[in-house]
Amino acid sequence: MIYRHFNAPSRAFTQFSHELIRHPRLSSDAVRLLTWQLSLPQGARESLSTSAQRARIGGHAFTRAKRQLKEEGFVHERRVQVAGGRWVTQQLVSNTPLTADQAVKLLCRTPDPVTPQVTPSTPAPAVGQPTTPPTDRHPDKDLGEETSNLPDETADAVDEPSSLEDARALVGVLHLLSPALRHIPPGMRDELAHLAARWLDAGHTSTDVHEHVLRGLPGAGTPVHRPGGLVRYLLRDVPPLALPPRPAPQLSARLEGARECAGHHTQPMLFRPLADEALCPACVTPGREPVHAPS
Repeated sequence: MIYRHFNAPSRAFTQFSHELIRHPRLSSDAVRLLTWQLSLPQGARESLSTSAQRARIGGHAFTRAKRQLKEEGFVHERRVQVAGGRWVTQQLVSNTPLTADQAVKLLCRTPDPVTPQVTPSTPAPAVGQPTTPPTDRHPDKDLGEETSNLPDETADAVDEPSSLEDARALVGVLHLLSPALRHIPPGMRDELAHLAARWLDAGHTSTDVHEHVLRGLPGAGTPVHRPGGLVRYLLRDVPPLALPPRPAPQLSARLEGARECAGHHTQPMLFRPLADEALCPACVTPGREPVHAPS
């Protein structure tokens, strides 16, 4: 038997929904990381990694917790380019799941995308007198290694494929295909849309993608505990587009009605029969009836 004693705090407290604390798909580290972030004062710019360090959440546990929060729609990230050509990562933490479109609208309302964690500090003055850089030889190192306004190689592409909007609509109706797909996490829809866009770019139709997903679902009565992960697995590889069947070869109009002779010729011999003859006139011997094709 267990007894509980609870004193309501008079200060420094945060209200959380029971659904958040008892979320069936969030680990204890994910719940702790989320509640830690939501308990920060208004206007705080503490990153998720910093909160994980303060909450004593290890590296692997933090990666797993962050992935779960993103899949369930509690955390959203995007990379933006700010003044000076620098690229920064914006993180949005919410106490309720948000779709990718809702998160983008909220992030666009921020007056300045630069946070204190990524704002460059004032450099210390150089020691000594300024010197002119040499101009008579190549630099010792590749300038690309020192250029600060180059985006990270792992940054998301700015240009989105033209089929992405159709792919988002395709993913948005997956829950209508089968009851097993009703609980796809909102945070995974953007990732699934990018996978579906690859199918559309390869020439497949939305119907092709839906039929492929339905074929990959387990049999009736088998529960699907992670429908988002299953769809991601099914859309991971794009099969080649099936080629249409070749039409049967057609004779030219000049050879219309011609027939190949059934006699012995070095090369195929075409002739135009008067009725249903199987042999050409050259093969028909005098005094012998022509050989007719079988009816």
